[in-house]
Amino acid sequence: MGFEQEYSKKLISAEEAVKVVKTGDWIDYGWCVSTAYDLDKALAKHVEEQQLEDLKFRGGICMWRPAVFDVTDAGRRITWNSWHMSGIERKAINEGIAYYSPIRYSELPRYVRENAVPADVAMFQVAPMDEHGYFNFGPSASHMMAVCETAKCIIVEVNENIPRCLGGFEESIHISKVDYIVQGSNPSIAELGGGGAATEVDKAVAKLIVEEIPNGACLQLGIGGMPNAVGSLIAESDLKDLGVHTEMYVDAFVDIAKAGKITGAHKNLDRFRQTYAFAAGTKKLYDYVNNNPQCMSVPVDYTNDVRTISALDNFMSINNAVDVDLFGQVNSESAGIRHISGAGGQLDFVLGAYLSKGGKSFICCSSTFKTKDGQLKSRILPTLNQGSIVTDTRANIHYLVTEYGKVNLKGLSTWERAEAIISVAHPEFRDELIKEAEKMHIWRRSNK
Repeated sequence: MGFEQEYSKKLISAEEAVKVVKTGDWIDYGWCVSTAYDLDKALAKHVEEQQLEDLKFRGGICMWRPAVFDVTDAGRRITWNSWHMSGIERKAINEGIAYYSPIRYSELPRYVRENAVPADVAMFQVAPMDEHGYFNFGPSASHMMAVCETAKCIIVEVNENIPRCLGGFEESIHISKVDYIVQGSNPSIAELGGGGAATEVDKAVAKLIVEEIPNGACLQLGIGGMPNAVGSLIAESDLKDLGVHTEMYVDAFVDIAKAGKITGAHKNLDRFRQTYAFAAGTKKLYDYVNNNPQCMSVPVDYTNDVRTISALDNFMSINNAVDVDLFGQVNSESAGIRHISGAGGQLDFVLGAYLSKGGKSFICCSSTFKTKDGQLKSRILPTLNQGSIVTDTRANIHYLVTEYGKVNLKGLSTWERAEAIISVAHPEFRDELIKEAEKMHIWRRSNK
């Protein structure tokens, strides 16, 4: 049977496809921009009509609110388990619908293959089938092959707007592995902004980081205003022959590439390719990665493997923090007990970059933030707030950067470390931090 015949045989409506879901099932909804869309709406209706209960979903970085979140008595009938939280999922936690699944992102494919309860049904968006019978995962290779290898039933929702992201490997699923095909309504691919225009603080931090980057370096950028500011500054710089090996491909990379700064000529692995596990950004990004042979979509257990990262010389890892304490512990995922995002791959890149020949990792943050009532608060704290998550341990952090400077914390004793960290805190909070450091016995009187 030819691919077109097989396609016709497996093609059904979303309403018919979701009838395979029954009470008690585990359902995988895909990842980020490839999360099920029409299937989600059909499933929400099916849940209501059949009074299904105890449905357990897996997904992450929701770009829109799934319809299943709004079924009657959702808190009792569905449970959303997120590998990484978006703002939508944060709200769902407060509604009693969602929960975070702590992971080291590099290990997620292994969790799916070896530890997680296999999905009864996996449903997610894909690009249209190619002439060889493959449906591309779009900008969401991540852990999707592991999901497909373990799921009992696979339903793909075809969206003509999903970019075809070339591999690499494990970036597509063959029609022979698919149970049902749904031709979706082709919604526009969800866009993710970069956190707004860069502030003066963002620009100050970016300048301190960019001056550390040599020609031929290999880059990993996180999401947000500061990494985007770094990208903009790199695009305007004299740097050349840069490489890309990143967990998340963001708009900043497109700007750097279009400025002619990215060649990948000096990469020890995947030479001339920009390697990434998933991508999210604006239409500019999706147009750029579509059928672009320079871009290489691969699973996250490759991009985030410390062994892979460390094999790339002059690896530069740039990520955000929520807050940092005087021991050098970094919290990048919560505000106290309130989940914000997740561990992601930050620790993987902190470890890998330091092991790279000439490599450096930068944890950056503004020195302060303002509360809703206008109070100025320090992001540098004596100790992390109760319930805060340690994303990077004190032994792992390399460079800490704020608008007041950058400090290399490797090899420093507790008092040296406290002194260095306080030196990049906002001046208004330094005396208070010193007093707390004294109470903690990590401040030498000779430092005063």
